[in-house]
Amino acid sequence: MPLNLKSVFPAEDPEFLSFPSRRSVVHSTQGMIACTQPLAARCGLKVLDAGGNAADAAVAVAAALNLTEPTSTGIGGDMFCLFYNAKTKKIEAMNGSGRSGMKCTLENIRQELGLKDSDEGDLSLRSVHAVTVPGAAAGWVDVVEVFGSGNVTMDQILGPAIELAERGFPVSELSSTMWRVGAEELQEASPNFSELLKEDSSAPGGYRGPRPGEMIKNEALAKTFRTLAKEGKKGFYTGRIAEAIIKVTKDRGGFLELEDLQRHLEAGSEPVEPISYVFKGQGYGGSKAKFVDGVSGQGANEDDHGVEIWEHPPNGQGIVALMALGIIEALEERGKIPLFKPEEHNSAGYLHAVIESLRIAFADASWWIADPAHSKVPSAELISKAYLAERARLFDPSKASDKIYDRGSPAHNHSDTVYFAVTDKEGNAISFINSNFHGFGSGIVPKDCGFVLQNRGGNFQLIPGHPNAIAPGKRPYHTIIPAMITNKHDDSLHSVYGVMGGFMQPQGHVQVLLNMLAFKHNPQAALDAPRFCIGAEHMPGDGNERKVFLEEGISQEVCDRLIKMGHKAEIVTGYGRGVFGRGQLIRSHVEDGTMVYSAGSDPRGDGAAYPG
Repeated sequence: MPLNLKSVFPAEDPEFLSFPSRRSVVHSTQGMIACTQPLAARCGLKVLDAGGNAADAAVAVAAALNLTEPTSTGIGGDMFCLFYNAKTKKIEAMNGSGRSGMKCTLENIRQELGLKDSDEGDLSLRSVHAVTVPGAAAGWVDVVEVFGSGNVTMDQILGPAIELAERGFPVSELSSTMWRVGAEELQEASPNFSELLKEDSSAPGGYRGPRPGEMIKNEALAKTFRTLAKEGKKGFYTGRIAEAIIKVTKDRGGFLELEDLQRHLEAGSEPVEPISYVFKGQGYGGSKAKFVDGVSGQGANEDDHGVEIWEHPPNGQGIVALMALGIIEALEERGKIPLFKPEEHNSAGYLHAVIESLRIAFADASWWIADPAHSKVPSAELISKAYLAERARLFDPSKASDKIYDRGSPAHNHSDTVYFAVTDKEGNAISFINSNFHGFGSGIVPKDCGFVLQNRGGNFQLIPGHPNAIAPGKRPYHTIIPAMITNKHDDSLHSVYGVMGGFMQPQGHVQVLLNMLAFKHNPQAALDAPRFCIGAEHMPGDGNERKVFLEEGISQEVCDRLIKMGHKAEIVTGYGRGVFGRGQLIRSHVEDGTMVYSAGSDPRGDGAAYPG
């Protein structure tokens, strides 16, 4: 094992990791589920055992995560997924994100917020106008209909989560931490907050978030799931649930109407073409640098064709990861960065190259990523080798540049999303992500429904003429991004992976991928390794968006060297490490003619990888 891994864990802060611990790679030939909540994984495993495939099990996991980690995800949010079909060796994408209401014109919103013509303004994450139509409910049904096995019903798929919600379940540690932190926000946002909190006369307002190990029920959410299972999408976007959504938002002054929900019901989720980039950098391609990974948990796989990294297209931000990887490859080809050695992992030179490549990519993305139905998004051009080679010219190997961030920097880096990966014994795989956006989302709870509404509209711009400016029936810039990797020479599945956490996500995708490809880390080590995060937890314009947060385990010496290069670097410890996201990773390879899945799960989350 490379020497640079020895100091990664345990962390010194006892609040986050209280004793030395390690995780092994988990192997299986019968499928795998890697997610942040063990109880949610068990729900998915039940569906696999009942004859469901990876897509069926994924929806079961998504529903259970709504229950066990409501601060991150839910049926009141949005979802995206990539599905690998083992028979066709093709990857398909599903956009399950909702749109703004038809009365949400830029003029109406600016007038409502009291903005003058000269004001740019922001749409507050606490504003009811940040609530967009929930896309997850339609997405779950559509995923089962389009990618599912046909062997299990929605009632069977949602049944395990319904059972947990009705009988109650013990809350896990990090979920409890986020729940208790968000409790006050929830009480301020909605009169129906008690549906998601625990009664306690000694707590502020008489309710609080559950502590680790405490039991909690959510019978209102069970009722919502039963309606979806019985009536399908119609049961969510019309009738009792739809009316509750509209009433609670209108009571706050929102513009959503029943017709907006009906419109999403009719449109459904959108099948879209995934985007990809063939990566041959850092020794992973070319006849002179064949890659043979013999690390435990990855298998032996010699391939000089490179790998193809797949992302969901805009309105998602997966293109940022592809652009950054293309820039890194161009820098290597031009001799601006070396072929990094194992001992150079998370060195100042390596971190500087990846940080700057991501910043160049984010500068473009902050302008171009928008709803392609409303604005032209030149995805093919943005990930073309010629364009990325030109953008790579902005890189200075000796110092951080201050000239490439004219479009703004990433902000809101919270791990308030769930990403999970599922494979099945037939070789199918799904990369699935579901989110409220920011913690409990808007915090607004439709009465007797048991879930919060997302605040994804907070990513809209309020600048006239901006591609991502809010407009009627429009999807905002989305941070949530699932990813997959295939072997270029035969289109076989290489990995299913993702890292959640706002604008951390493409940063995590690049770092975890390079951990695997450049530094030969096994799936668990690739997730364990300390990460960086650009511009986390701060809004652009407050002087902090240029910061680089380094996770404990990266040395102070490296931090100091980055500071000398012009980076505003600082080391983050304890629960603050949640800003670096929580990832899941399943590697796939063939051993003795049998498909073997080898998985890791992020120690920054409550979950693990579970064999089928």
